[in-house]
Amino acid sequence: MTELLLAPGAPHAADAPVLELVGARKTYRTGAVEFEALRGVDLRITTGEYVAVVGPSGSGKSTLMNVLGCLDTLTAGTYRLAGEDVSALDEAELARIRNRHIGFVFQQFHLLPALPAWRNVELPLVYGGVPAAERRERAHDALARVGLGDRVDNRPGELSGGQQQRVAVARALVGDPALVLADEPTGNLDSTSTADVLSLLDALHAAGRTVVLITHEHDVAARAGRVVRVADGEVVADGPGRAVAS
Repeated sequence: MTELLLAPGAPHAADAPVLELVGARKTYRTGAVEFEALRGVDLRITTGEYVAVVGPSGSGKSTLMNVLGCLDTLTAGTYRLAGEDVSALDEAELARIRNRHIGFVFQQFHLLPALPAWRNVELPLVYGGVPAAERRERAHDALARVGLGDRVDNRPGELSGGQQQRVAVARALVGDPALVLADEPTGNLDSTSTADVLSLLDALHAAGRTVVLITHEHDVAARAGRVVRVADGEVVADGPGRAVAS
């Protein structure tokens, strides 16, 4: 069921949620101190949507992203991924979903400095057990798709910040994920590189993928078809963005 609904272009009801939070709460504890990062969040994201989650620092948006990406678990409430209760999945199943169905793009590029670009891009395929020759071919193809076909052998230190983020985007899409989660992907980029990365996200959405973009920048959020605003761990607004033609 999960694999069917997470596959780009798979048949689904028009309003079928691929991501659904009901009464989601996340509390962090340090000794006797508690901090509630999410406070009863209800959120439905349907297959193929492009949703931006916007809010100031400390609003809970990154915690929300970690929960949606199965990188963290809820303290209370329910998270259903393609109809399945995530709390019922064991760590091996969650790891498989993260590796095969979700592409992550972070503000920090998380590239290994000693490896050339294509070796950084192939890493999700290594964990997925894809044969070496196929890994290399798919990594080269992914880099070509983000405009770095001539930089496959460059190490991260030989690339600009915008180019490094494009390598990170290539790594996110090399496994052909149906869901792309981008957490402040333009936070460390100049305006030209920001436009390049946002255009890549537009293209991924146009290809049928569900895209969730976490940002504190309202102009970046406006690229999405829908904007969810969070503050103090709660959803305070949910409405249309300004869809950008791909």
